[in-house]
Amino acid sequence: LVMKLSTFLLGILLLGLSCKEKELPNISMEEDVRVLASDSLKGRETGSEGARMAASYLEQRLADLGLKPITAEADYTQEFSFKPRRDPHTEIEFGTVTDSSLNAQNVLGLIDNGGKRTVILGAHFDHLGMGGEGSLYRGEPAVHNGADDNASGVAVLLKLAKMLKERPDARDNYLIVFFSGEEMGLLGSNYFAKNPALNLEQVPYMINLDMVGRLRAEKTLSVSGTGTTPVWPQTLNSLNPGFELVLSESGVGPSDHTSFYLQDIPVLHFFTGQHEDYHKPSDDAELLNYEGMDLIASYILDITREMEAQEEVAFRTTKNESEEVPRFKVAMGVIPDYLFSGEGMRIDGVSEDKPAQKAGLQKGDIVVQLGDSTVVDMMSYMRALSVFESGDETTVVVTRGGEQVRAKIAF
Repeated sequence: LVMKLSTFLLGILLLGLSCKEKELPNISMEEDVRVLASDSLKGRETGSEGARMAASYLEQRLADLGLKPITAEADYTQEFSFKPRRDPHTEIEFGTVTDSSLNAQNVLGLIDNGGKRTVILGAHFDHLGMGGEGSLYRGEPAVHNGADDNASGVAVLLKLAKMLKERPDARDNYLIVFFSGEEMGLLGSNYFAKNPALNLEQVPYMINLDMVGRLRAEKTLSVSGTGTTPVWPQTLNSLNPGFELVLSESGVGPSDHTSFYLQDIPVLHFFTGQHEDYHKPSDDAELLNYEGMDLIASYILDITREMEAQEEVAFRTTKNESEEVPRFKVAMGVIPDYLFSGEGMRIDGVSEDKPAQKAGLQKGDIVVQLGDSTVVDMMSYMRALSVFESGDETTVVVTRGGEQVRAKIAF
């Protein structure tokens, strides 16, 4: 039934495209998201049938857009196998084909403009399947459709591929890569970076799109990796069409750009923020801001055009912010608002039956004190939280509607 339904979905969307050999298909980002986030793909878990169906859809989309395999001998996929790790402190074993190994694939297509450089534009297409370890959902197993995470990034990248293909003046080549295995630990991008389908010395920079579907009314857009080359801040600010940019210098983060930063390639990661549907079955297609996604696609198109005028894109190492993150023995059970630029830590969501909910904390509260520690930003909040152990009780102070509210919280 799953295969029949997926075939039907692919047929409906791709019907008629073959009739337009010269004109590129005009499939909307919402249509791409609805295919990738449909129940028939069962959450696109890495190595699953749903993920393979998603990969087949993306291969067809790249072919219809006129992108080519990276070599004459290759197709649109880069296959890899791995043995899932049981111990989170051990490394994934690639290329080990055993009864317990999984097979997965990255999907990639090239826009060859005859340039000396090839820019990598990437987004992961896998998600959590029916839930499992990464899920924040506490109910029975259910399809985690992953519309924002990360069908949104895939859809924006397909739109970008079409716009780049239609650019008559492009000088750089562009490799569009859809990574698998991101949710299991950046597996696809890690494998690609260590087994590249091209000479990485010819790659001036890499742009990663991960969760770009929930642009808010204030148009806050997070861009990480801005310290990985000196040209990023000026480029991003001068071309900004009206976003409230939140810039972070670090090239290391929990998404696929990290794999390329570790190969000494300048990177950018675009992100519109977490939300209450993150890693839950409720992350569905109808909740995305498609106009916002269109703005992001146009912004990145302008960035690529501007970067073609940069003869040299010098790589710079950045401070690894993740190394400074304290270790926790307890959790409050909240989703922080990573785009909040004010003083304190704003709560973007509260998990059920966790300490924060039991203490009466609400979405929108701004934590300004935890125990004896003043909270001025995300890092100070994490430092304050790291001193507590299971069984401890303390006082939390939040700002709510312009007033301060004190509450007892038990871990």
